[in-house]
Amino acid sequence: MAQRQYLCIDLKSFYASVECALRNLDPLTTNLVVADPTRSEKTICLAVSPSMKALGVRNRCRLFEIPENIPYIIAPPQMQRYIDYSAAIYRIYLKYISREDIHVYSIDEAFLDVTDYLPLYHMSARQLGITIMNAIDRELHIRATCGIGTNLYLAKIALDILSKHSDDFIGELDEDSFRQKLWHHLPLTDFWRIGRGTVARLSQVGIRTMEDIAKADPRILYRLFGIDAELLIDHAFGRESVTIADIKAYRSKDRCMSSGQVLPCAYSFAEGELIVKEMMDLMCLDLVDKGLTTGSIHLFVGYENRPAHAPSKGTLSLPEDTNSNTILVAGAARLYRQIVDPNAYVRRVTLTAAHILPEEFHQYSFFTDPRISERDHKIQTAVLDLKKRFGKNAVLKGMDLQEKATTMERNLQIGGHKAGPTSLT
Repeated sequence: MAQRQYLCIDLKSFYASVECALRNLDPLTTNLVVADPTRSEKTICLAVSPSMKALGVRNRCRLFEIPENIPYIIAPPQMQRYIDYSAAIYRIYLKYISREDIHVYSIDEAFLDVTDYLPLYHMSARQLGITIMNAIDRELHIRATCGIGTNLYLAKIALDILSKHSDDFIGELDEDSFRQKLWHHLPLTDFWRIGRGTVARLSQVGIRTMEDIAKADPRILYRLFGIDAELLIDHAFGRESVTIADIKAYRSKDRCMSSGQVLPCAYSFAEGELIVKEMMDLMCLDLVDKGLTTGSIHLFVGYENRPAHAPSKGTLSLPEDTNSNTILVAGAARLYRQIVDPNAYVRRVTLTAAHILPEEFHQYSFFTDPRISERDHKIQTAVLDLKKRFGKNAVLKGMDLQEKATTMERNLQIGGHKAGPTSLT
């Protein structure tokens, strides 16, 4: 059977490139950063243009870290714009490849299985990659890079390591060329799924390169990493058995829903409880909207000026699966009061609804009044209808109007950043 051919297409400095496209500027020659200056000079730059990177400005830096002698444009985030552009680029993919052969990895990156399309178009994988990249540039003025591989892993590595050093922004690998070109490549953190912690553990046993991993005693690797050693060994040889079809067929046994935010300043104990209630209330609406219930709540709270290893964490198991805001908001507030230090200042909050199930599996408990859940469901459904018709801030609760509340602002954001306009104009 012929080897499969995958493309991994990435959009160069995507958010910055969109902002340059909106201004009819070339991101390769324009100094631009995407950041919200209203959040102070310590705000993180979500993206920097390639020309800024060429000057040594690293991605995800903070505004104050940019050298003063570099003139640049600050573009406030417009998350809805970026989503619209990403959708438009996906439509370009669909002109060439069926959706069954596309896996969207992130807002700016996608895998395409082009194996069966190459004979149809009488093209090589490189030619088809160039064709798609040129279409994106021509229609949306967004530059792309491309990795080509005989499996998903090699396509990703060709993109991450080789394409950035290629004149045509394309890298290409099979298992043999992977071993020839990258077995001695450093640092190891350039390889997908290898972080600094993994590198540190490997260095303890004298392993520095991919070749070292491939030739190491597997027993040592399994002792260090458990079952994850199997994937590490396969990747050291450039092997990957998972296909796009496998990814699309996968269904998780357990599901959860999570929401988190970094607060704009240090919040007192009482103010932090308000945030948790707001977050739980919004999550309840999301559960009702998706026809889901939850069986437990997980809460993570990080503090101001505390070491990273000292947050408060806790779980509340519910007597029944529910999406009732009366039950869940009260439960989240109770969990907060149980685990959070009342003398500390809150800076980060993450709330997770676990053991998610469809509403049709819901069974009432002897310990709750079914009339409360039914009443809440009707109210929440009505609120959702109003929000969908008139906007997320059309219906608010009294707590959302308090001084330190964040719901109104977050309703105007996507992913914690300003949404911006909703079109490509």
